[in-house]
Amino acid sequence: MTAEKSADLAQKVARCASDRDLTVAVAESLTSGLLVSALGAAENASEWLRGGVVAYATAVKHKVLAVSPGPVVSARCAEEMAAGVAAQLDADVAVATTGVGGPDSEEGREPGTVYIGWWVGGRAGSRLYNFDGAPEAVLDDTVAAALTELLRAMYAADRRGS
Repeated sequence: MTAEKSADLAQKVARCASDRDLTVAVAESLTSGLLVSALGAAENASEWLRGGVVAYATAVKHKVLAVSPGPVVSARCAEEMAAGVAAQLDADVAVATTGVGGPDSEEGREPGTVYIGWWVGGRAGSRLYNFDGAPEAVLDDTVAAALTELLRAMYAADRRGS
């Protein structure tokens, strides 16, 4: 069910991006490419999807996405990842995922702790999610939540005229 939900959300992102002439970029840690893959399967992706950076290693987050030192399972990291990938790929809107898929804790955070960050019009934001289930379920839920947050960011860009 979550895969179908993600595919439906990705199609909504595609329509929104096309209708509003917005380009989209993705930075992923936790989801390891699942999010950009969902978007790449959506209609006319070559017209609006700029690409994605899978920054699983902390060093890649710092070097490629300009994430500042500190915990990477955090709102700050998610927001900096989104801003960094927007800058690197020259996108209008960006979304990022970071968190703990499980089965073990990381940085003192329990499995299922997920931060989704976004960047639009020079502004960044994030939301904390706590998902239950096996690592695969956490990843599926994270992709669906990230697509939802991306849509919200795109609608915000439209309201601000970005």
